[in-house]
Amino acid sequence: MSYTTDETRWQAVSARDRAADGAFVYGVVTTGVYCRPGCASRAPRRANVRFFATPDEAERAGLRPCKRCAPRAARADGAEAAAVARAGALIEAADEPPTLRELAAAAGLSPFHFHRLFKGAMGVTPAAYARARRAERLRGELPAATSVSAASYEAGFGSSGRLYAESAATLGMTPATYRAGAPGEHISYTVAPSSLGYILVAATARGLCTIELGDDPEALAMAVRARFPQAQLVADAPDLATSVSAVVAMVEAPRRGLDLPLDMQGTAFQRRVWAALRAIPPGATASYAQVAERIGQPGAARAVAQACAANTLAVAIPCHRVVRGDGDPGGYRWGSQRKRELLRREAVPEAP
Repeated sequence: MSYTTDETRWQAVSARDRAADGAFVYGVVTTGVYCRPGCASRAPRRANVRFFATPDEAERAGLRPCKRCAPRAARADGAEAAAVARAGALIEAADEPPTLRELAAAAGLSPFHFHRLFKGAMGVTPAAYARARRAERLRGELPAATSVSAASYEAGFGSSGRLYAESAATLGMTPATYRAGAPGEHISYTVAPSSLGYILVAATARGLCTIELGDDPEALAMAVRARFPQAQLVADAPDLATSVSAVVAMVEAPRRGLDLPLDMQGTAFQRRVWAALRAIPPGATASYAQVAERIGQPGAARAVAQACAANTLAVAIPCHRVVRGDGDPGGYRWGSQRKRELLRREAVPEAP
């Protein structure tokens, strides 16, 4: 079958047709993940699906590779793709993350070759993949666990020290608070109109934690409520009015920047990328590869792209200033048209 139209591609995705693997990939905009057609993940809604010719095209649109089907592994030969898939399964099944030597031995490869193969297919190192999977298990275990310790054990954390060292930054709060749906966490939020659509601004006591752009104000508000179901959420709080005005002004004239505290909730790597983005001057751009070099990790361009896609502080953390290597603006979490308009506005010097 030829997979040249969206209709035939959707048929392949609906049927989980593994024969279509390698012909294209599909992304799910609500999760920010892209997959191979034969992926065994839960079937997405058609309205949320976008099709891409290659993994690179999907990542330029701000999507990250599925950890289950490893869509980048489709570029490797069958034996290498199978080796990466087996390694991913071993990491997911293990109580403690396997060592690089153990994973390489299981794949029948040298540690050096396996490390390079795995990173090329998955976009991250085996160790980073293991940390990400453990953090995901923790998020899944915490809400229903009898205790934080029980969730920690089930997620594969060997000690409470390791749990808090790795998870607090990722969760944005202590595991105990996250487990309870952020009870007692005071989060104010407001949705305001702008020339780029609606803007949702949310803040904790530590600073702004969310700036989202969208076309539907209720959808923006629902996303915040779903993220912290037990938090003390206050809509249209008067104490947020000044911050909202400043954010709207920044979006209208992004060269001005934003002089407000930010509550950046992400991994250590993500925060390094976000700091590098904030160092890009207004009116200037950098490629994903250049950002990777600036944080001292040349070759991590794909991981930089994933960190940009994980940013929830639009414009304040200027991921719109990161473009493709050929200078094309590429994808953007909040839409390529908004990205182009922000870049256009920054290219125009402010009147004295």
